[in-house]
Amino acid sequence: MTKVLSWLATPLGAVIRLCYDLTGNYALAILLFVLFSKIILLPLSVWVQNNSIKLVKMQPEVNWLNVNHFGDAEYIAEEHAKIYKKYRYNVWIGLIPILVQFVLLLGIVQVIYNPLTYVLGIDASTVSGIESIASEISGISVEENAIQLTAVKLVKSGEYAAEFASVDAAVLSSISALQMSLFGLSLALLPIKELGITLIFPAIAAGSSWLLCFTQNKSQVLQAEQSNWNKYGVMAFSVGLSLYLGFGVPAGIAYYWTLSNLAAIAQMYLLNIAINPKKYVDYEELRKSQAALSELKALARSGKPEGKDPNRKREKADYKRFFHVANKHLVFYSEKSGFWKYYADIVEELLRRTNLKIHYITNDPDDAIFERAKTEPRLVPYYIGPRKLVVTLMKMDAEVVVMTTPDLNTYQLKRSYVKKDVEYIYTPHDMMSVHMGFRKGAMDHFDTVLCVGPQQMEEIRKTEEVYGLPEKKLIPCGYVLLDDLRRDFVPAPISDKPRILIAPSWQEDNLLDSVIDDLLSELLGKGYKITVRPHPEYVKRYRLRLDQLIGRYAGADPEELVFETDFSSNRSIWESDLLITDWSGISVEFSYTTERPCLFINTKIKCLNPEWEKLGITPLEIALRDQIGVSLEKDAVKEKAGETVASMLAHRNEWKETIAAVRDKNVFNPGKCGTAAADYIISALKKHRENNKK
Repeated sequence: MTKVLSWLATPLGAVIRLCYDLTGNYALAILLFVLFSKIILLPLSVWVQNNSIKLVKMQPEVNWLNVNHFGDAEYIAEEHAKIYKKYRYNVWIGLIPILVQFVLLLGIVQVIYNPLTYVLGIDASTVSGIESIASEISGISVEENAIQLTAVKLVKSGEYAAEFASVDAAVLSSISALQMSLFGLSLALLPIKELGITLIFPAIAAGSSWLLCFTQNKSQVLQAEQSNWNKYGVMAFSVGLSLYLGFGVPAGIAYYWTLSNLAAIAQMYLLNIAINPKKYVDYEELRKSQAALSELKALARSGKPEGKDPNRKREKADYKRFFHVANKHLVFYSEKSGFWKYYADIVEELLRRTNLKIHYITNDPDDAIFERAKTEPRLVPYYIGPRKLVVTLMKMDAEVVVMTTPDLNTYQLKRSYVKKDVEYIYTPHDMMSVHMGFRKGAMDHFDTVLCVGPQQMEEIRKTEEVYGLPEKKLIPCGYVLLDDLRRDFVPAPISDKPRILIAPSWQEDNLLDSVIDDLLSELLGKGYKITVRPHPEYVKRYRLRLDQLIGRYAGADPEELVFETDFSSNRSIWESDLLITDWSGISVEFSYTTERPCLFINTKIKCLNPEWEKLGITPLEIALRDQIGVSLEKDAVKEKAGETVASMLAHRNEWKETIAAVRDKNVFNPGKCGTAAADYIISALKKHRENNKK
């Protein structure tokens, strides 16, 4: 090891000796050496900068690869290698700066510990004699690293001239003239022994390491894109190492380390100017791909740890069973048990009219579909959790897939890469518009959309026109849940005490958080029975806020005001004479089912697509507010809510006719949505079968 260090130190020592001869000062020589080394190594730094840009430039492609084939490690590894080759990226280049810095540090440590050999260039035999004399005076072994620094200190003190009399006078003169101080502090001192003011050296070394890491995390093309764990882990390690080294080695090494870090910062900014990463990297696409991958990873982590999941074996068996079935014609996908209601009429109609075997994937191990399947052998359910579902959909080999989940192929749920001609059918889970309440592009990757009414068809066609998208099949279908609600609805008997339901959303600026007190002050004492039914998500997220609200009305007559937080029954909804809400989707279901009106409070609008106005079509959630009810601004609630409610209740029969007309205009196939959907699915499967025969 000593020989290796000597080989490293010899050329570095020659450079430092040259720098010392030019400056006549040890501290300035180290500064000059740092600048000189940065210039010599500039081509390497440029190479590393370009290589880092390549890595960040190709990162969106790598991220989308991981998103599109999440869970398929073998395929990702193969394609990853192809991407590296395509961009001519060398994974090992990034290690070169670390290796060079390590080599330089080892060499510089050797140089600073041995100034007689490497700075003054004294011949080996003379150095050996000086070290022996210094050892006898100080008691330090000649094998110790600090022996030459000790010799310099003894000679410069002038107290041991007699002991060093055998050494050539010119050599002693050069040692005495050696300037090893910086602002009066010797760079030969060891802070761990001297303490006091010398502790400034490890402090500035650690500070410069922190500053280097901080600026790299912000501005270095590659480091800026690393995870927080990577960024701050490296920072903590670098600062800790600097402190550790700074205490235990001569101050000159901490000084060199500080200068090297500061020079690296300056060089980084100069390289960013000369080779600007923004000219080569599509940062907008990078952010999109990062967001998609992060969401997918979060989804994968969201479940219970695999080792503790009681349904793990069941999921594994169902996953295997699903892919062991050949010639799967039709698959339904459900996020949870509650989504069965959107499929029930369609599935039952298909079972009644065909001999199809229907495969039903659910993320819910307790989905009601498992009970239904016990009495229907052609209904085959599978439990596959959200994490495993991602891979399942990517490997989908069915002919037709029906789902209520939008944003196909945009986030974690992807179209099949095994079977390119799978037909994906979107069936709605509400009766609202598809261009404001959904994210931009939510329908873009479906082949077919079962439409509730004419406006959804108009919105999708206009979206295709504005964004230059291929036409989808749009099927006039209707709304399964509305058919169920109207079929099961039994009007409550007329009561002398009108029943009012306040059922807001849980979004920002919702009715409960903005005007509930003003609203109740207008309604209480007017002979109404009022039920406040918060959104379940509001109860889950803002329990303390809700408890405070309930506490404010603790003294109210329970025959006049009730807060309903048990959602096991929907009786309060369907028995109400009037619904008051903000932007809750329950409004249309309530009015279309009961033919009773809604009072809408115009709180902050819920919008997931900021580009919805490009279509020039007013969304149903806005248009319907003044067709199936009345809307009030928030600041008008205190003055107008009472009289508005009284007027709406007094004209209930007129509202009944109006709402029925609006519903019939906006919803296809009343009472026959399941039949219309089944008609299309049967025809689609026949077409797939015919195409497969060709």
